[in-house]
Amino acid sequence: MQLKLFVLSGAALALWLIPLTALDKRIGWHKSVQGLSLCTAIACAVAAGDIARELSEQEEIEAIKTRAITADVVDEIATSAYVSQAQRQKEAETILSDQPERDEIIESLERALALKYSEPSEPEAEPLNQPQDNASPEDEERFTSLKLTKNQAIEVIQKLRSELNQTQTIEKLWECKKGGSEAWKRAYAQFKNLTEEK
Repeated sequence: MQLKLFVLSGAALALWLIPLTALDKRIGWHKSVQGLSLCTAIACAVAAGDIARELSEQEEIEAIKTRAITADVVDEIATSAYVSQAQRQKEAETILSDQPERDEIIESLERALALKYSEPSEPEAEPLNQPQDNASPEDEERFTSLKLTKNQAIEVIQKLRSELNQTQTIEKLWECKKGGSEAWKRAYAQFKNLTEEK
């Protein structure tokens, strides 16, 4: 397109100047050639102007496209950064909220066991996970993620069964989700062992 513009501009200039300098105005057919040449030069100049205007419009369109693409890229980067930040914040909040929930479970279980052992005829409640005198800590099997003894685990399961179903009880005490994982299989086996023996 630019080559065409240069050719038309050059042709218009040549057709304008050459007949004026090379032809004689006193000869009739020279005048006719000069007039024809000037008309052709004007036509070439108009065509060159149209091409120049079209090129200018195309450059403006390309500049608009470039700005739009740049704005889209900047927007996409900003959105990605915002989503990433929001996701990291959500993960951090989840991590921070898990610990208080575990602490609340331990506290509620300790209160439940304390109420059972605080009856006048019973001895004072023992803290959770305290080994009994007649068994060493290594010999006694521990249950749930709270490392309860067998009797403690059975008591807690009995208390929770009035509020939760079997799956919810396992998920709460062993802190694992239902599925084919090893943690779930171990938790389920321990739960069945405890509930069948009680």
